Formats: sequence, structure tokens, C-alpha cells
Amino acid sequence: MQIVVLDGYTLNPGDLSWAELEQLGRVTVYDRTPAEQIRERIEEADIVLTNKTPLSRETLSGLPRLRYIGVLATGYNVVDVHAAADLGIAVTNVPTYGTDSVGQFVFALLLELCHRVGMHSESVRSGGWASSPDFCYTLSPQMALAGKTMGIVGYGRIGQQVGRLAQAFGMRVLVAGRTSLARPGGAAAGSEEAQAERVPLAQLLAESDVVSLHCPLTPETERLINHERLALMKRGAFLINTARGGLLQERDVAAALHEGRLGGAALDVLSVEPPGDDNPLLQAKNCIITPHIAWATHEARSKLMCIAVGNVAAFLQGNPTNMVNEVRSL
Repeated sequence: MQIVVLDGYTLNPGDLSWAELEQLGRVTVYDRTPAEQIRERIEEADIVLTNKTPLSRETLSGLPRLRYIGVLATGYNVVDVHAAADLGIAVTNVPTYGTDSVGQFVFALLLELCHRVGMHSESVRSGGWASSPDFCYTLSPQMALAGKTMGIVGYGRIGQQVGRLAQAFGMRVLVAGRTSLARPGGAAAGSEEAQAERVPLAQLLAESDVVSLHCPLTPETERLINHERLALMKRGAFLINTARGGLLQERDVAAALHEGRLGGAALDVLSVEPPGDDNPLLQAKNCIITPHIAWATHEARSKLMCIAVGNVAAFLQGNPTNMVNEVRSL
């Protein structure tokens, strides 16, 4: 059994082990795979694991040995799952590994927007406090979360975790998801606390002090946050995105930040990763950008590795789990 990992470095930069995967077959791990080398590296593979290396219909065609693709992430838009199904190739993902880590990171971003801890720390180190005439000083407005409204767009596992954390901070929680228009005003599905209100997206944007995105990137959600929807938001509200960069029309968000209509944005994802120098958000005011690391705690990556290996084992045993496409005959 030939197993090829196309881009293993982000999952395992050296602090995890591939040993359990190696018990299932002959494993070749590439840290990264350039586009022009994808095909040659998987030509003899029975099983391919990928995180962000794309697998298109063209790439997958004419590979008679390939029967399984394991995506080392929750999002699987890097794989043409319809082409894979047509070719008899099963595709799986890892849906649950990062819930706690991403939820925690949302609040790391939000608290940075509220307090600008990093900026104040650098000011102190450069002598700002030592030269201050007062016992304290601030370089930015300080904001308390208690009593504010958190709007969560997309209420899957991570969205629900963010909702629980928001409630722990004393925030009101509004939720917009696939059934928002069908169930306005009620408790959000899956909410144990029954304190998260499901509302239409327009109402959520109008009433929220913080909007956090947790929906998948689909044709319906692409550029969901654009000029028209930004205009619905409270002036000075915060926008957080740890989901997919394509949910934003980035020029419109940058413009809203420059004009002060958005009070701040904190983004762990961009439409193109790594970004080009021309991405307008790189120069936007009050915009925090981190390099897609919300998922990357050691704990989350360990869980991801365990589930990914379990997915491969289940497939080899004829009982596939976490499938994201339908293959008639496995």
C-alpha cells in the first residue's frame, strides 16, 4: 500500500510522528509539493493525504491505483470531490479536531482588538511608561465585552464553541446560518444554553458589536461580507474571520476600515495564502492579520493526526468514515 503525504509540514513540522500511519503502508512524506510535481508524486499512490495542495479533475484522471484521498483539514475545497467520486476515489476530511483551538483563537483576536496588548507592551519596552507623567496611559480605546453583542455567522461546532465563550464573557449572542430566515427569533439549534438567538443575517449585522465568521466557503457564501453588507453593520463594529478568506470582498473591507465604518478587523485567513503584496488588507487601518494559525496548536494537530490516520485505517477495513463524497463501489 503506497501512501503519499503531499504537504505534511504544516501538520507535522517535526513535533509529531507519522509512525501510526506507517503501520498502514509504505509512507512517503513531502513537506510541500509544487503544482508541477503533484502528478508525478501521486502516480503510484493508492492513498494520498493533502492539506492545501490542490487535486483537480485533470490531476486525478488516469490514476488507476488511487482509491482514497484524505484531507488533513476540515475544509475540502482543495479537492474536486465530484471528479473523485466519478473516478471511484473516496475523499474524507477531519471535521472536529480544531473546535477548541479555533474558538480560543477567536477570542485571542477579539481581545487584541479590545485592548491592543501587543502595542502597549512594545510601547512599554521602548520607554513609553518610564517617561509617562502618569501611573498609566492608553494608546487605544479599551473596550469591555460584557453587555456587547456577538454575531456568529455559521453555527457548526466552532460557531457553537464561540457562542459559549461569548456568553461566558457576558455577551448577547446572535446566530445566522442556513435556517436563519426560516426560524427567526428562536433559540439556535444545538445551543444548550438556549440564549443564542437565531436571526436573519441583516438583523445580525445591524445589531452586533462583533461579527465572527464560521461558515464554509461555497458559491452562496463567497464574498458574503461586501460593501452592501458592511453598510448594514454598526459603525465601529469589529469583524473577525477564522473561516475562509473568500468570505470577504477584501477591497470593500479595507475601504470600510480606512473610512472608520469598521472599528477593526482581525483575520486569520485571506483569499490567497500566502497573500500577494497587493492585498489591500495588508495596508488597512486597524486590521490584525495572522498567518492561518487558529488551528495550529500542538493539541489540535495531534488530534488531527490521530483522526486522519483513523480515517485511513477505517477505509482500509472497508468501513470508511468522515466521507465527503459518494463513491458507488469502494
